[in-house]
Amino acid sequence: MSVIRIFFFSCLMLLITNCNQKSQLVWEENFNGDTLDETNWNYELGDGCPELCGWGNNEKQIYTKTNHRVKDGFLHIKIKKEDSVYTSTRITTKGKQEFKYGRIEARAKLPLAKGLWPAFWMLGTNISEVGWPLSGEIDILEYIGRKPSSVFTTLHFKEQHGGKAYTKTTLIEGIEEGFHVYAVNWTPEKIEFFVDNQKLFDYQPENKFQENWPFDQPFYILLNTAVGGNLGGNDIDESMFPQEFIIDYIRVYKN
Repeated sequence: MSVIRIFFFSCLMLLITNCNQKSQLVWEENFNGDTLDETNWNYELGDGCPELCGWGNNEKQIYTKTNHRVKDGFLHIKIKKEDSVYTSTRITTKGKQEFKYGRIEARAKLPLAKGLWPAFWMLGTNISEVGWPLSGEIDILEYIGRKPSSVFTTLHFKEQHGGKAYTKTTLIEGIEEGFHVYAVNWTPEKIEFFVDNQKLFDYQPENKFQENWPFDQPFYILLNTAVGGNLGGNDIDESMFPQEFIIDYIRVYKN
């Protein structure tokens, strides 16, 4: 074999090795069985009071342990109204499954009703020590029923948070139809957001410090659907209730 062939063969093998490393699956949740796996998940219950009434966003729902079901490999988060009370589910992997860097993705189908606010997102594990927004937040998917065909992808950190968060709204016709894959690719250098492998935007500050880059620590995953609130809005179409936020899987790949 010539020197040139050896060189190109070596380069090809290195490329293949790097690709395999980037696609290494390190954790997945396929929602098998008929109950939520509590070795992976925690429930967050109630209305957030007294510490964080309305969950910090003036949300109207109460989170319960009974507004979900696991069936045929899918997690169904049900949103409904009973006796003038809105109920839903909010679960997290805090203290059980936490990740630093990688590709984090979920395949999910959105609930459809004005006033609903489903989300697939992450929070820094040091939130109990330093608080929000210094802990950081990665919103891989947010959708609000009052703005159809739009996906919100957002980062919160000390320098930019709340109403001034680093965010983008992307118009995606047909996003309400069927399942779609929502993902973030997170490295020590940058964070990129994707829907169905189409890149939406990224964040890559040149000079990183805690106030603009809290993303050098482990984060945990959250799934929920809120009702109303600062983003969901107070115009709630109850005629379409109940609704379901359906999650097929969550996967985390090592960079």
